[in-house]
Amino acid sequence: MKVTGSAFQRPWVRTTVSLASILIAVGLVAALPYIVGIDWGVIWAQFARLNGWAVVGLIALWGLGLWAYTWVLTASLPGLNHRQALTLNAVGSAVSNLMPFGGAAGVAVNFAMARSWGFRSHAIAVSTVASGIANVLARFLLPAVGLLALLAAGHLPDSWLAVPVATASVGLFGLVAALVVALRWDRAADVVGRAADRALRVLPRRIRPAEHQASAALARLRVTTSGLLRTSWLPMTLGMSCYLALQAALFCACLLATGAYLGVGEAVAAFALGRLLTTVVVTPGGFGIAEAGTAAVMIHLGGAPGPVTAAVLLFSMFTFVLEVPLGAVFWLLRSLSGSPARSRRLRLVPALTLPSSGDGRRAEGIDVERVDGVGDVDRADHTGHVEQTGHAGHADHAGNARRTPRRSAAEY
Repeated sequence: MKVTGSAFQRPWVRTTVSLASILIAVGLVAALPYIVGIDWGVIWAQFARLNGWAVVGLIALWGLGLWAYTWVLTASLPGLNHRQALTLNAVGSAVSNLMPFGGAAGVAVNFAMARSWGFRSHAIAVSTVASGIANVLARFLLPAVGLLALLAAGHLPDSWLAVPVATASVGLFGLVAALVVALRWDRAADVVGRAADRALRVLPRRIRPAEHQASAALARLRVTTSGLLRTSWLPMTLGMSCYLALQAALFCACLLATGAYLGVGEAVAAFALGRLLTTVVVTPGGFGIAEAGTAAVMIHLGGAPGPVTAAVLLFSMFTFVLEVPLGAVFWLLRSLSGSPARSRRLRLVPALTLPSSGDGRRAEGIDVERVDGVGDVDRADHTGHVEQTGHAGHADHAGNARRTPRRSAAEY
C-alpha cells in the first residue's frame, strides 16, 4: 500500500510507520550475528573480554567527537556557546534516532530550544541550512575516502577495477570542490548552475525538474548562506573534519578492542560505508542497515565474523544507542536549570538580507536584535522586516516618515 504525503500526516499512520521502522531496525540487529554465521553467545563473550581501560578510552573518544561537532554549530550560529551546542546536538540526535525521518523532528526541537535562548528564527534557519551543507558535503567525501583507502590497502589488484575506483574518487572530490567554490564565488556559481541544468536535461521527461531549477536552487542557497559561510567556513570545516576523524578513530578503537582490526585502509573503507548507510531513512538513523553493511564489508575484507560483529555493535552503541539517554539527560538538565524565553544579550547574526531598491548589492554585515524591553528600539522579526517602536514608529505610522522594507533571504 502506498502511503501518500497527506496520509502520512495522520497520527495513526505516523505511529504505525514509526513502530514498523523500529521493529525492522531491532530485527536486523538481533539477526545480525546469525546472518554472519555466529550466535549472540560469541558476541557476549567478546564484550566480556573488553578491558576496563579500553572502555574508558572508547568513552573518551566518543566524548571528544561530540565536543568537536559543537564547533560546527557554534560557527553556524554566532552567539551560541559550546554548552548550548552540545545540548542541541545531544537532544536533536536523540529525537532523530527514535523515529524514521526523525531528522525533521530533531530540527524542530533544536529550533525551539534556540528560540528559547533568544536567537532569531532567521538566524536559526540559516544555521540549519549551513550545518546541513557541511554534513552533506561530508557524506559526499566519505565514499571517495573509502575507495581510496581500499586502493591504498591493495584490495583492488586488477587495474581494470582500480582505475575506475580512482576515477570515481577523484570525481567525488571534484564535485565537492565545485560545490564549495560555487557557494563562495558568483562566477563559479553561474558555471556550476548551468552545468547542473544541462546535466539534468538527460533525465526522462517525467522525472526531469523544471528548466533552470538547479541553478535557481543554487542561487537561493547562496543568498541564504553566503554571508555566514564567508566568515565561518574555516571553523565549520575544521570542526566537521575533527568530528569525522574522531569517529573514525573510535571505530578503529572498537576494532582493536575486539581483535577485529585489519588495517587502516580496511577500517576507513568500512567506516565510510557505514556512515553513508546511516542516511538510509527506512529505519531511524539507518540503524540495523548500517551495522549489517559495515560488518559485511569487514568480513569480506578478511575479518573474523565474531570480533567484527562485536566491534560494529560496540561502535553503534556509542554512535546511536547511547545518544538517546544522553539526549534525555541534557533535556532534563536544561529543564531543571530553566531557560528564559528571551535573552537580554545582543545576538549578533549575519545580516543576510537583500535591499529592495534593486541596486544589485547584497547587505552583508551584522544584524543586531535587542531585546531589552525599554526605550525606542528597532525590532526585527523572523521575516527580516524592521519594525520601529517608540516615537519614531508613531511618526512613521502617521505618514511623517517613510522607510523601505527589506526582504530577507528566506523571502527571496
